[in-house]
Amino acid sequence: MQVVTTAGHGGHGKSALVRALTGREPGETGAWTELPSGRRVAFVDVPGAAESLPAMLAGAAPAPAALLAVAADEGWMPQTGEHLDALGALGVRFGVLAVTKADSADARLALRQVRERLAGTPLKGVEAVAVSAATGAGVADLAAALDRLAGRLPVPDPAAPVRLWVDHAITAGRQTAVTGTLAAGTVAVGDELLLMPAGERVRVRTIGCAGEPRESVAGVSRVVLTLRDAGRVDPGMALVTPGAWTHTTCVDVRTRFGAASGRLARRMTLHLGTAAVPVQLRPLGPDTARLTLNTRLALHLGDTGVLRDPASRSMAGVSVLDVRPPTLVRRGAGAARARELASWPDRPDGAVVLRRHGVLRRSELSLMGCAPPPDAVALNGEWVADPAHWSALSDRLAEEASRHAASSPHAPGIPLETVRLRLGLPARQLVAALVRPPLRVDAGRVYGPAPEPPAQAAAGPSAGPAAIAAEPPPPWAGAVDRLRADLAGAPFAPPPAERLRELGLTGELLDAAERAGAVLRIPLGAGGDAAGEEPAEEIVLAPGADLAALRVLDGLPQPFTPGQAAEALGTDRRVAVALLRHLDRRGLTERRGAERS
Repeated sequence: MQVVTTAGHGGHGKSALVRALTGREPGETGAWTELPSGRRVAFVDVPGAAESLPAMLAGAAPAPAALLAVAADEGWMPQTGEHLDALGALGVRFGVLAVTKADSADARLALRQVRERLAGTPLKGVEAVAVSAATGAGVADLAAALDRLAGRLPVPDPAAPVRLWVDHAITAGRQTAVTGTLAAGTVAVGDELLLMPAGERVRVRTIGCAGEPRESVAGVSRVVLTLRDAGRVDPGMALVTPGAWTHTTCVDVRTRFGAASGRLARRMTLHLGTAAVPVQLRPLGPDTARLTLNTRLALHLGDTGVLRDPASRSMAGVSVLDVRPPTLVRRGAGAARARELASWPDRPDGAVVLRRHGVLRRSELSLMGCAPPPDAVALNGEWVADPAHWSALSDRLAEEASRHAASSPHAPGIPLETVRLRLGLPARQLVAALVRPPLRVDAGRVYGPAPEPPAQAAAGPSAGPAAIAAEPPPPWAGAVDRLRADLAGAPFAPPPAERLRELGLTGELLDAAERAGAVLRIPLGAGGDAAGEEPAEEIVLAPGADLAALRVLDGLPQPFTPGQAAEALGTDRRVAVALLRHLDRRGLTERRGAERS
């Protein structure tokens, strides 16, 4: 099904056309008909009175095409022009022109006049039909023209997130019936949706479309949904897919139609979908502005709407450029933001957004309506970074590590949280992802290259062979070598306490090996590794085993459970939990209830 909105001056026969085409009375749920090809089209019949422009905007906004009616006996009228301006501001590019009442006047004169008015608008060149609803002349031609229009309209993605703007709602007891135009996506019986702006969850109980019950329906369609226990539902609210939209009260926009942003009123009404929201406008550049909304809307980048000043009746079309705009508090921040937005397209994609933010979660891009660009740097499963930004951060990290080592030779490592703050990263685990040789992470700190051993000449010109002979290996070296051999085939399966005693890696010897960084000790907790063993308080692994485990865990679907971690690491669950707690303490993983990422 496709949906077409009517447009035109009051009394020019819009409703009569819908009745003639469908045999049905235009109503709140709309009327529909089957076209000659078998396609179906539904009509949203909007009022034509001058004071009804907000209602016209609400009806026309979700529809992809318009049926513009101009009466042959009156021709172009003021409200025709206002409706045309509204369609232009909404970005409607598809339509059919119907010269109505062709039985009462020569349609050719009105058609010539309308063609002149449409020149230079998105609707120039639309197919035109002379028609009389009273006699039926031209109705078949109009249906054929609408059929050809429907065949040219874009087919929306049935898998897209749902946003159904409510244009009518009726509540009876615990049941609420809402009507709207489903522009994209699919709604099925039993689906859970969010009712915006409150964000409360509601469930779809029944679906009606074209007068028939449905188990599911895809856009574009006029639909009637029945909800239970939805509370108060008013026109202008929206039903949206949970976790798929950005809920915001502040956006940066481009004005696409009408006056420059600096000439617009500072307080206007934003018409988006069926919502009419008072906003405060702050001009940025000649065609960009910041809007502060008095209620939350569920938005994606590229959404289009109309700014309208009810006092002067002036209008401007807008495209949403940013649903998470930066604060503008510093001197010159507004001008800098205007320069940045000037290069953005009307519908920013993932590459533009990632370049703006540097690093984002994949889910954050999805909430804005974007996909990660192909060249994005994938980080820890859920994060992506702009390549240029990530490369610059890598250079900065190397500089920070060198500077810190030079200024603090006795404590050369920088804490992960300090690095995160200096680089402006949103999570500590991203610092570890940024570290590359010769940098390294150890005990929650980032270290630069290991210092080179002193040259032989440093022993002095009179030093003999004994002075420069290699130092004897530490007493724990043999035990550590045997431990590494045990762990070679299973790096995350620590030896039990009995095996550590056999290796001689206990007590002061184990303490010395740990101080030298030759082993990794992690608290395990009460209980042994297996039934019948003595309680073990810690596990001993090769150094760097925690970061090696992190690389394995990065390859799991995020988030993951301790059981999934144990299976991926080839160890038992208690060891996996100990490793995860250790990684949590270092800020390299994040716990989410019983799961981690």
